[in-house]
Amino acid sequence: MSLRFAVLGAGRIGQVHARAISSVAGAELIAIAEPFEAAAKAAQEKYGCEIRTIDEVANSADIDAVVICTPTDTHANLIELFAKAGKAVFCEKPVDLSVERVKQALATVEAEKATLMVGFNRRFDPDFMAVKAAIDNGTIGEVEMVTITSRDPGAPPAEYIKVSGGIFRDMTIHDFDMARWLLGEEVETVVAQASNLVDPAIGALGDYDSVNVILRTASGKQAVITNSRRATYGYDQRIEVLGSKGMVSAKNMAEANIQVATADGFSEPPLLNFFMTRYTAAYANEIASFVKAVAEGTATPTTGLDGLKALELADAALKSAQTGQAVKL
Repeated sequence: MSLRFAVLGAGRIGQVHARAISSVAGAELIAIAEPFEAAAKAAQEKYGCEIRTIDEVANSADIDAVVICTPTDTHANLIELFAKAGKAVFCEKPVDLSVERVKQALATVEAEKATLMVGFNRRFDPDFMAVKAAIDNGTIGEVEMVTITSRDPGAPPAEYIKVSGGIFRDMTIHDFDMARWLLGEEVETVVAQASNLVDPAIGALGDYDSVNVILRTASGKQAVITNSRRATYGYDQRIEVLGSKGMVSAKNMAEANIQVATADGFSEPPLLNFFMTRYTAAYANEIASFVKAVAEGTATPTTGLDGLKALELADAALKSAQTGQAVKL
């Protein structure tokens, strides 16, 4: 029997998850909830699903699970609504921009004994999963240092910055989750430097577009994260993990894995230029993992606690950048 889904929100990330659900065995897209008629109808025509309101989804007996892809300030309320409605919940990060509000939502999930998975898709990327496997099977020994490079092709519009919570909460938050996952220990100290080098409009809104963060665990393990809102050469996504016995790394993904050599030199195809294409497999794997967890009644691979921990690191990084001081958690 398939897990029957409703996707809440038909924007970019809603489209990504609708596509992922349609590609995963054991998942079925029943409905889309989207207030903008054109976007809702486009999803309906593409995936053959129904258009329903959020309240209708909550009361629908033929919906087992929801994927929350609505604006961030609605996430916590929707998690609580659907936890109480008896639906399994998959929510895009972050749960909320407030740590206290996240804790409230997680308390409701616990009280209702509901299933909640928070969307940190990069854990499900095949290359990054192979990096984690090399750590877990002891190939590189004990992890000592993690280096994460994450740079977007271009800056988002000012309208997005106004509601996103800033670079640490909307962009680096993915890397905070990856760092915790790869380090295998909780972070004790955060040091961050941040600048406005890409777009003055971002600085005018009180945000940054170029940041570096150093994380340190109690045992001394370190992770270095570098983010930029501008990489003119494409979507730059790389990871390197140094261990006591060696190193494992994941390189960028290009449009094709080829190299051309002529008398003029060597050339390669450009990098994939958007998260929707770079992480297609990751999003499908993510939904498949959610379906499996619900079907088997087991814990989801990424939890509400993971969402909370990543947000706490984002808050600490912002405080460090603003004060110039290391922040202890």
